[in-house]
Amino acid sequence: MKILVTDKIVDEGIAILRGKGYEVDTRYGMTPDELLAAVPAYDALIVRSATCVTAEVIEAAKNCKIIGRAGVTCDNIDVDAATAAGIPVCNVPTSNIVSAAEHTMALMLATARNTAAASASMKEGKWDRSKFTGKELQDKTLGIFGTGHVGLLVAERAAAFGMRLIGYDPYCPPERAAHYGITLLDEIDEVCKQSDFITLHMPKTPETTGMIGAKQLAEMPEGAIVLNVARGGLVDLDALADALENGHLAGAGIDVWENEPVSDSPIHKFENAVITPHLGASTPESE
Repeated sequence: MKILVTDKIVDEGIAILRGKGYEVDTRYGMTPDELLAAVPAYDALIVRSATCVTAEVIEAAKNCKIIGRAGVTCDNIDVDAATAAGIPVCNVPTSNIVSAAEHTMALMLATARNTAAASASMKEGKWDRSKFTGKELQDKTLGIFGTGHVGLLVAERAAAFGMRLIGYDPYCPPERAAHYGITLLDEIDEVCKQSDFITLHMPKTPETTGMIGAKQLAEMPEGAIVLNVARGGLVDLDALADALENGHLAGAGIDVWENEPVSDSPIHKFENAVITPHLGASTPESE
């Protein structure tokens, strides 16, 4: 079997496949056209989040017998097209959940305490203690959108900081959420109204794309903070920029982007926006 790996995975994983007798080619950073030209020669395809496996790619993959996503979701793969072509799609739903949850907490603390901006200021030789006054997490309300594996791990960690937990997830039984101390609410806007922080842990679908827009951000209390370590496009960045510009929000922590890689966005200019290049799964433990 010939396997094409288009996104970086750990060398040990490649070694395991080769040790089982598979022919493995690693071709990272391929353009869409290069992928279309290469994929017909392979029996299997392994990707992470950078490669988009479109219907066109699946149609070209005449010999493909399986597509593997080395990550939690499959939203960069056209699963319907793969199913129609008889190609199973598999993922590893718990591979990076701890890493993503910890990065969420890192962004939450960084935005709450202005650590990135304060560090940059210090490196410029300044000492502006009053400028970077932050806020404690204790007794603040965290709204969690999506109470799957990552959302629940974030809930456990936020509870250790003494936060009140509410959430929105139409697919989660209230009893399961309650086990983790989360009170589920029926409306997105109601979660926003009550939350000092919101964090998103949902896949990108037609229903979730843009789910946090100008209306939802305006519903949030003044001085609230928005976090997204899930998928780019769940938060309307233009609306988020407006809320940061007018001072309604105190900050934002964004790790994921609608089109990656990205070098500019509506929120890049804001000192109180902590932005990272999709680091949620970037730990050796999660790879």
